[in-house]
Amino acid sequence: MERIIEFSPAYDKRHSDPNKNYGLGAVRIQFVLKGSLGAMQFVLGTDWYPKEQQESFRLRDAERGWFGGQPLPLGIGYYSPVSRYGGQEPMGPCKYLDGAVCYYDGSALQAEPIRDALLERGDAGVWDALEKRYINTFGELK
Repeated sequence: MERIIEFSPAYDKRHSDPNKNYGLGAVRIQFVLKGSLGAMQFVLGTDWYPKEQQESFRLRDAERGWFGGQPLPLGIGYYSPVSRYGGQEPMGPCKYLDGAVCYYDGSALQAEPIRDALLERGDAGVWDALEKRYINTFGELK
């Protein structure tokens, strides 16, 4: 089993033209447990925005009496080389399955307990949760 942690950078891609406006995004952290049967992921959002935006956010938050955010659980899900249920559509090539076509399914609502495991136990809590879900989805750790 391979454990992967990736950080996606913050961005400010706001534009007055709606066709070119991709918004403002914070750093995201992705934990991936990759095996030969598929991969499980947990994605966590932060409140770490581009440096240029941080001071304006601090001032706005101070006005509201709010100082700092909390990690936001964005999703828990799997990448599978085969369909896991009827009607599931393939995503296309998947880097977590070494470029093979994959099927994905996940839930933002089910990610909160894994965020809590991270807060209580650090990354060990995340890996334990991903291993359990991997076994539940694929039948074994392989």
